[in-house]
Amino acid sequence: MKSNTTREETRAHIRHLLAEEGDTVFENTSYLNDARYELVGELGADYDRLKDRARSIKEEAIEHLPDLIETLTERVEANGGTVYVAEDAADANQYITSVCDDVGAESVVKSKSMTTEELEVNDALEAVGIEAVETDLGEMVIQIADEAPSHLVGPGLHKSRTEIAELFNTHFDPDEPLETAEELTEFARDHLAPKIEAADVGMTGANFLIAETGSLALVTNEGNARKVVESNDTHIAVAGIEKILPTLEELQPFIELIGRSAGQSTTAYTSILTPPVATPTMPFDEGGERSFHLVLVDNGRMAMRDDEQLRETLYCIRCSACLNSCANFQHVGGHAFGGETYTGGIATGWETGVHGLESAAEFNDLCTGCSRCVNQCPVKIDIPWINTVVRDRINRSDTGTFDFLYEGLTPDAESGGLSLRKRLFGNFETLAKLGSATAPVSNWLANRRESRLLAEHVLGVDRRRALPEFQRTTFRDWFRSRERPIIEEPMRRAVLYPDIYTNYVSVERGKAAVRTLESLGVEVELATPRSTGREPLSQGMISTATERARLIHADLADTIDEGTDVVFIEPSDLAMFTDDYEKLLPKEAYQTLAENSYDVLEYVYGLLENGADPAELSADDESLMYHSHCQQRTLGVNTHTVAVLEELGYDVMTSNVECCGMAGSFGYKSEYYDLSMDVGDELRGQLVEAGDRRLVASGTSCTDQIDDLVGENPIHPIEVIDPERRKGETTT
Repeated sequence: MKSNTTREETRAHIRHLLAEEGDTVFENTSYLNDARYELVGELGADYDRLKDRARSIKEEAIEHLPDLIETLTERVEANGGTVYVAEDAADANQYITSVCDDVGAESVVKSKSMTTEELEVNDALEAVGIEAVETDLGEMVIQIADEAPSHLVGPGLHKSRTEIAELFNTHFDPDEPLETAEELTEFARDHLAPKIEAADVGMTGANFLIAETGSLALVTNEGNARKVVESNDTHIAVAGIEKILPTLEELQPFIELIGRSAGQSTTAYTSILTPPVATPTMPFDEGGERSFHLVLVDNGRMAMRDDEQLRETLYCIRCSACLNSCANFQHVGGHAFGGETYTGGIATGWETGVHGLESAAEFNDLCTGCSRCVNQCPVKIDIPWINTVVRDRINRSDTGTFDFLYEGLTPDAESGGLSLRKRLFGNFETLAKLGSATAPVSNWLANRRESRLLAEHVLGVDRRRALPEFQRTTFRDWFRSRERPIIEEPMRRAVLYPDIYTNYVSVERGKAAVRTLESLGVEVELATPRSTGREPLSQGMISTATERARLIHADLADTIDEGTDVVFIEPSDLAMFTDDYEKLLPKEAYQTLAENSYDVLEYVYGLLENGADPAELSADDESLMYHSHCQQRTLGVNTHTVAVLEELGYDVMTSNVECCGMAGSFGYKSEYYDLSMDVGDELRGQLVEAGDRRLVASGTSCTDQIDDLVGENPIHPIEVIDPERRKGETTT
């Protein structure tokens, strides 16, 4: 799988979009995202219940999809309509143009449909001399601008009111220049009304199809879909086969969720039609016999259904929650974070399934695996995992995106052409061992100007990004050499997992964790310092990550069986144990690790709640500014950190950004550095507003990014409460 896009071209493209579309995209997606948080919060516990039900319905529907297609076909035909199952885009377009030809159509009016975008229906119609008119305001805007949609729900979301006014004034040359939103909307309505009335065919998509009744549900905000259906005698509905639900009753949770997930309590128009409808066409005194054609589109979907890893993509209801909650998408939008048709994190699965790996390869790296979208998806799709699977396939198929310099590399067991940069980031453990063993010389050499220029040119590691400083004395060295306290009656026994960064770079947070746990009566052992597989997994190296997971399970299984807990300092490694290992290990092995693993502050919280004496911990009324790691928030354990700090008297302010922008190796990559720092600007603003509060961050990436953003290296929360800090002594 090759991409012809170079790093420099990608960097230039992202810089252009940040400058031209970034502010508008950020304003609009942030508004929708904030509204979604408020609206789903109003549902309380019902939100999770609705998501579970929606997920279950989609799982069953996709499992029984062939039967549902048959049932729907029978029902539509019994109602007097026609069903055509199209194998691919060419097949669908041939049928659509033939229907239009049969009725002598000169124009087709369309309501919004991403599936018709996927098929490029407009191009097919125009190729045979039929005018295609988009009646959704956003679609109308991008049709006039001759652009691709930048968002699943808001195709013109990247354009400001001023830009739309300029576009309309240039294109239509109205008598009076258009300026306000009201003027633009009124003009569009007046422009479209006669086109809708004069059209020969009305075309819609379908948010959902109901097999038992032959109905389609349209969820819109403008009412144009109803006009498109009512304005003529021929209605063509185009929908992917994954849109079918068994019964009308099973539509309910999706109607509850789809609007809220897009930032609305409910959409303005929810229409359930069972065509061909009996309502006379407009104008109402000229009604005629109606025809209805449902074009069910496969175009790779059945193959996706049979693909264990891509199957979840078909559960998507295209609500845009994953786009609006994605920090990268919020800043650069779908014209970078998207393929031929679909945008955002979920687009990787769709593009791979319907357009192929090459399309997905163009933007796959923009999903950083932060997992912030997982809790936002109304059908609980594991979007980061789909992106990882696709990244693995890109690796295996050829040299991968941006790695044009290394096409001659000898393939290894992991892939057909894994790039040198992916090898470097995916095997950070080896680099850290070497860097630590040769420190401080390794640090000096790595930071020389010549070295940074070479790393940027060969590996694409941006010269502006500060590099980790390896420690000669590792955390493991310190643990082995120290005099361990004797704990007569341990409250718990725990294995502290020394992530690679703690062991070789941020040694002090490891020491603080040991001292804190021991002061609370925990007998602490140290696991073998070994990568959990997070680094290779982030590069799409699933085989390598699986190997790491198996080694770790072999190391820890017996210890866990003896009643020992596993405690983590780094949230991304905890996420491996509690989430990703479900994909990498047998069920029983995964459960053994997941059910006995804890974030270090979550563990401290549990100890204090169960009677541990906090007398030795550092307690103060110091003012802190705390930024929690993305995956820590996804796992829901960030609240334990705040609770512990506040219990000990600290005044805690927390950030509320979706992501710091660093995201592990992502922030090091030269083509994405500008985006990474642009995302970080939101956090920078909150840190500056926090004044002289002490900065605290729970994740390695967050710590590095904050240091680059404001020039201050935050400490880990465990260092805040370190007993050594209470004593006022210098840690050693």
